[in-house]
Amino acid sequence: MSTAVGAVPVEQPESFEFTPENLERARAHIAKYPPGRQASAVLPLLWIVQEQTGGWLPRAAMDHVAGILEMAPIRVYEVGTFYTMYNLRPVGRYLLQACTTTPCWLRGSDAVVEACERKLGIGIGTTTPDGLFTLVEVECLGACVNAPILQVNDDFYEDMDGPMTEVLLDSLREGKAPQPGSVIGRQGSDPVTGRTTLIEPGAAPGQE
Repeated sequence: MSTAVGAVPVEQPESFEFTPENLERARAHIAKYPPGRQASAVLPLLWIVQEQTGGWLPRAAMDHVAGILEMAPIRVYEVGTFYTMYNLRPVGRYLLQACTTTPCWLRGSDAVVEACERKLGIGIGTTTPDGLFTLVEVECLGACVNAPILQVNDDFYEDMDGPMTEVLLDSLREGKAPQPGSVIGRQGSDPVTGRTTLIEPGAAPGQE
């Protein structure tokens, strides 16, 4: 992962095995590819690993995937270290991914990051002592129109600011994840000030 979490050496488990359910999922992905091309399934298999292990890729797990796909382990490591969606170190229960690319920055992502650091007492790339939150900085999350964005695990929270970030963190700490999406109630990519066009239902085709 490009935004490595922590500098302390990670205690690596000695072995890894897919659960029966996840093994079936892995086999379903492998079956999508012709014989001899099973290495094409490496990305989804690593994602299944990360889900099973609580958010990261132990080396033993990558070796296990390499064996299943008949790949050299180094090729699996290359994939795991290239894509930022994979974590090479344990992360908190809630992985906070703060986008600071230009659109989010222009809309106040600095305040979102500062609120996370102040509220949690941690910096970018670190985890709270209770293991609940990990904060990382990421590049564009692809939801620029509703910037700034804070991704929590797989969910997007949009139109964030400092105070709303603190409210979100309090809710997560209580185990009550709010509904993802715009925190100001914006629908889709509507303007912040509301729609100015296409506000009336259109006529059915042939009835204009």
